[in-house]
Amino acid sequence: MKNKATALFAVVALVCMIPAAALAVLPYSQDFEGLNQADTAALGNDGWLVFANVFGPDWAYWYGYGVFPAPNDGGGFCQIATGEGGGAQGAQQLVVFSDYNNVDHGNGAFIESLVFQEMVVGPGDVSETWVFEFDAKMGNLEGVSTALAFIKTLDPANGYAETNFITADMTAIPTTWGSFSLSIVIDAPLEGQLLQIGFQCIATNYEGSGVFYDNINFASSGPVATEERSFGAVKSLFR
Repeated sequence: MKNKATALFAVVALVCMIPAAALAVLPYSQDFEGLNQADTAALGNDGWLVFANVFGPDWAYWYGYGVFPAPNDGGGFCQIATGEGGGAQGAQQLVVFSDYNNVDHGNGAFIESLVFQEMVVGPGDVSETWVFEFDAKMGNLEGVSTALAFIKTLDPANGYAETNFITADMTAIPTTWGSFSLSIVIDAPLEGQLLQIGFQCIATNYEGSGVFYDNINFASSGPVATEERSFGAVKSLFR
């Protein structure tokens, strides 16, 4: 596990080269009720993307693949689930899990699967705090599997280097629904950069890795106060 901290997420930051014209714009909101659960392209058509990094049993980096439109077929990455919601979650939810189509699960590889929305930071977003809110509950996370939610920014002018990575650990959340949030202060250097909001899991040996999400909202909470801006570009929180 010692290589995990230095290797994890480094490669995906260099390969998310989606043309700007194909990206969503801030803000974003989704409760999954209006998507067709039977349509295998429903999540991809809503702008969800996937990427995977694969590490050996010793955490040596093996390879990555993507970026692809998110599938909705139950085999890998994610799916629109039904019947898992409470009163606030309605009939349909998003479940994120490992790419079980990858046979290297059986070779002891650690599969890092990412499911996310990707946007371009515009000039109108600068000097604002943007908040990523969502509901979540535990699914079938097993063994050494882990999960998290994230806000990430990537700089296309610098080889798609990762400039922010803000996370919330979902590995030990309850099996009942709760609300979570992350936030980022958009400073001037982030203009023109890519911004991702989404969910990640790591699993091996076909162990369970599912976590349910719903009521996703990414929006500005307003201009940043002068004293808040002085603390830097990034802030994360739970509620």
